[in-house]
Amino acid sequence: MEYVDYYKVLGVDKSASTDDIKKAYRKLARKYHPDVNPNNKEAHKKFQEINEANEVLSDAENRKKYDQYGKDWKHAEEFEKARQQHGQRTYSGGGGEEYFGEGGQGDFSDFFESLFGGSGGRSGRRETKFRGQDYQAELHLKLREAYTTHQQTLTVDGKNIRITIPAGVENGQKIRLKGHGAPGVNGGPNGDLYITFIIEDDLRFKRLGNDLYTNAEVDLYTAILGGETTVETISGKLKLKVPAGTQNDTKTRVKGKGFPVYKKEGEFGDLYIIYKIKVPTQLSERERELFTELSKLR
Repeated sequence: MEYVDYYKVLGVDKSASTDDIKKAYRKLARKYHPDVNPNNKEAHKKFQEINEANEVLSDAENRKKYDQYGKDWKHAEEFEKARQQHGQRTYSGGGGEEYFGEGGQGDFSDFFESLFGGSGGRSGRRETKFRGQDYQAELHLKLREAYTTHQQTLTVDGKNIRITIPAGVENGQKIRLKGHGAPGVNGGPNGDLYITFIIEDDLRFKRLGNDLYTNAEVDLYTAILGGETTVETISGKLKLKVPAGTQNDTKTRVKGKGFPVYKKEGEFGDLYIIYKIKVPTQLSERERELFTELSKLR
């Protein structure tokens, strides 16, 4: 697996402060974001590298491990345990280790082999299997896309991955695609791909959990006298009865017409409709006379 220098990815020095790293990440993330480069595979790959670099370098503990172990920073604790149990060692940082214990070079216990899954190498050198790094990605969906189960194709390292997105995914929700991360080292398993869903705001509907909220205009006469009005929902139009004397901002609930519950087929939240009374403008002379008469009656 090709070694990626996270400092070079973000364009900062190894002595860069946490604020410097954050500023560099934000600047590059805006430049290479998939929304800005919708059909640019190189930009998508660069965006993934930027996210990986920021994930590691913005965390003090992860950064310390990365500075010491390079691309194998995730195995830092395992290295330390092995060192304590098997004496001194030098670490090459290139995917293999050379160990020098009390029993001489190549003196390993069964515990070490089971821990790392290593196999014997030439001249006493033992190469270790490492799991590939995980990838982090964002997938932007419109609210109406998240409403239905559908498929999308992602491109990762030049490969197309077709995934099924269940209805009801939430903003910020993360899923794991096993084995779709970076390749392992020395025959180790691939890493995983973690996808975070970003649900864009909708102009008509507001989502709170599994419930939806929307406004519906009602004319003045229907609000006063009662009647029916047609309301748009994500799944289609709905005819509702409006009680006489309905006030502005009256909220009514329609059970089961909200957002689908994630991975619970047939279950939905509720739809809350807020009535907005539409006051007529540009009245005719006759209408003014009638409203004037009404005002005198009350």
